[in-house]
Amino acid sequence: MKNIVIFGAPGAGKGTQSDKMIAEYGFGHISTGDVLRNEIKNGTELGKTAKSYIDNGQLIPDALMIDILAHVYDSFGKDHKGVIFDGFPRTTPQAEALKKMLNERGHKIAAMIELSVPEEELMARLINRGKESGRSDDNEGTIKKRLNVYHTQTAPLIDWYKNDGTHHHVVGLGSVDDIFARISEVIDSL
Repeated sequence: MKNIVIFGAPGAGKGTQSDKMIAEYGFGHISTGDVLRNEIKNGTELGKTAKSYIDNGQLIPDALMIDILAHVYDSFGKDHKGVIFDGFPRTTPQAEALKKMLNERGHKIAAMIELSVPEEELMARLINRGKESGRSDDNEGTIKKRLNVYHTQTAPLIDWYKNDGTHHHVVGLGSVDDIFARISEVIDSL
C-alpha cells in the first residue's frame, strides 16, 4: 500500500499527475475540494456540517476535515493499493492529524511528492488554464494571492515531511510524460 501526498503550488500539475498515477498504479484519489462538494451534494451529516461553515465564510475545522477524509479513506476498503491525498494537508496540524488517522488504521504516508515549479511558469500555466477553462480564480491578481498563501502557509509542510523522512522533490517542468516518469521513479522505489 502506497499512500501518497501530492504537493505543490497552484498550477504545479497535481491534478494532471494524480490522474496519471491513478491510471498507472490503481490508486484511490481524495481531492478535498471534490470530497466536500460531494458530501454537501449528497446531504450527508458531514456535508451539512461542512456547508454551515462554508456558508458562513469560515474554514472547515481540521477535526471535521479529518473525519470527512477518514470516511472517504475507509470507503476504499482495507486492501487498496494506496490513496493519493490532493489538497490536504495544507498545514502542519493537518499533517499531524492525517498521520494519526492513518496510524489508527495501521497505515502511513509512503511519500510526499512535491512538484516544484518556478513561479513564472506557475503564473503562465494558471493564466492559460483560466483562458481555456474560464475559471474565474485563474486571473493574475487572484493567482498572486493564492501563491502567497501557498508560500506562507502551505510550503512549511515541506520541512515537516522532510523531518518525517517521506519528502520527495520532483521537478515539475517538461512534458506531462517527463514529469510523470520522475514521479514513477519515486513510487517504484517505495
